[in-house]
This record gives sequence, C-alpha cells and structure tokens, in this order.
Amino acid sequence: MPHSQSSAQRGRVRLARGASPWLLPTVATAAVSLARSRRSGRWAALAVPTTALAAGMLWFFRDPEREVAQGRVISPADGVVQSIMPWKDGRTRVAIFMSPLNVHVNRAPLAGTVTSVEHIPGGFVPAFNKESENNERVVWHFDTELGDIEMVQIAGAVARRIVPYVPEGTKVEQGERIGLIRFGSRVDIYLPEGVEVAVEVGQATTAGVTRLDRD
Repeated sequence: MPHSQSSAQRGRVRLARGASPWLLPTVATAAVSLARSRRSGRWAALAVPTTALAAGMLWFFRDPEREVAQGRVISPADGVVQSIMPWKDGRTRVAIFMSPLNVHVNRAPLAGTVTSVEHIPGGFVPAFNKESENNERVVWHFDTELGDIEMVQIAGAVARRIVPYVPEGTKVEQGERIGLIRFGSRVDIYLPEGVEVAVEVGQATTAGVTRLDRD
C-alpha cells in the first residue's frame, strides 16, 4: 500500500472481506421486512430490529482507507493497549483489545514476507480475560528488516471466526490488510529485543497509523 493517498481515497469506506456470511442474510432480512411492513403490522414490528441490526453490521464491518504512518512498527489493530509485557526471550508483547465498536480489519505491522500462518483451535472466553490466550487464534510470522515478527489474532467470546487474507509466502507492505476478526477480540504483537515501546496501557491505537516503537 502506498504511503501517500489522496484525500478522496482516505475518505472512502468499504466493507471488509469475509463479512458476507454475516452481513448478507442480515441485510436481506431487513430489506424483506421493510418491503412488507407497509402491508402488515407484524412485518412493520420486525422491520425495526432487523434494520437496526443490519445498520450495526454495516458499521461493524466497515473498512476505511488509511494513510499508513511512517515508523518501523505500526499497530496491526484498532483498539486499546491492554497490556505491555516483557517476554522470556527478550521480546515485548503488546496486547491490543478490540471492542465491537472498533474496525476489525487487521494490517501488517511491518513490510516483509509472511513466513507462516497457523490456525490454533481453542476456547472463546472474553478477549479482555487473561485466559483468552488459550482462545481460538491465528499466529502469524513475518520476515522483516527487524527479523522475525510474531503477531497473534485472538478470537473473543463472540468472535468465533478469524479470516486471514493472505497465505504463507506472500510479500506484504507495511499497513496492508492481512485479515479480519469478526466481533470483539484481541491482537498481540511481539516486538524484538532492543525495540522500545512507544505506547502505554490504556492508549487507543489505529491500525496502520499508530506507531508502536520509539526511535
């Protein structure tokens, strides 16, 4: 993805890839309810919640264009920094909690090559719970200028589907869309030893925009 975009491009919002299994039935039901509501009170009553649900789905699965920020490591997810933990091997794990209100399309934290995309089955406890580390998840590894970078997409209590966009062996640009987590969830990224973290616990992040490391 180029680092410079026009104002028109940045203002565009599309729907996330992988949203159709949830989105299409909801929108279709709302459309049918609205069409029949003029002739039936029962359909009119149904049209209100189905239309609200469809609007919520359209909002949830939004995928806005972003002007990718400059920096060695940028946030792969919209959300709030939940924790920053030193790891046994010298790396630092930055965990980003994504609420249902956040954009759920994740982006590549660095430019490089995807060396592995591993799906690991697990539970579905809330993503803000410590036990969520054992949830259903997809573990990514990228070969980058900083070496191997690990990123983990973790499903939450509602998010039971992670949709990778790119396979192993793909070369990605920093900030490029790489996957979707449906509904509330978490993304962890492991910064290499020697890379100083530039964000704080409780800080809001924007995928492709918030820089995670400090010079």
